[in-house]
Amino acid sequence: MFADAQAPMSEITKELLELLSERYPEGLTTAVSPLKTMAIPANPKLAYGVLNVPNDPSRGWKRIKTGEDESSTPTACGLKNNSIVAFSFVSGLEDEDVLFEVEWPKDDDEMYDQAG
Repeated sequence: MFADAQAPMSEITKELLELLSERYPEGLTTAVSPLKTMAIPANPKLAYGVLNVPNDPSRGWKRIKTGEDESSTPTACGLKNNSIVAFSFVSGLEDEDVLFEVEWPKDDDEMYDQAG
């Protein structure tokens, strides 16, 4: 999803939730076995994260601070053009420990190795 760098994160969250609800009305489904489906919460709160080390997902994610009531813009949050950003549903915006479960596409070589 592309986002306006000057829009408050609250608007981006609203747009993302609308997109998810429209595209995944039955809930979000994992692509790896065993398949799991997670319903989108009724009053969802999102946390956003970026890679600890750019281009190295094995090093994990760190949560970005989106400001009080998600008033900060992506630029103010330190995001740059084409940044990879993960999201996670949280029970409250003050939750510190957030797990970002991100599924990455596999290289074709990995796919063929598993099949053969």
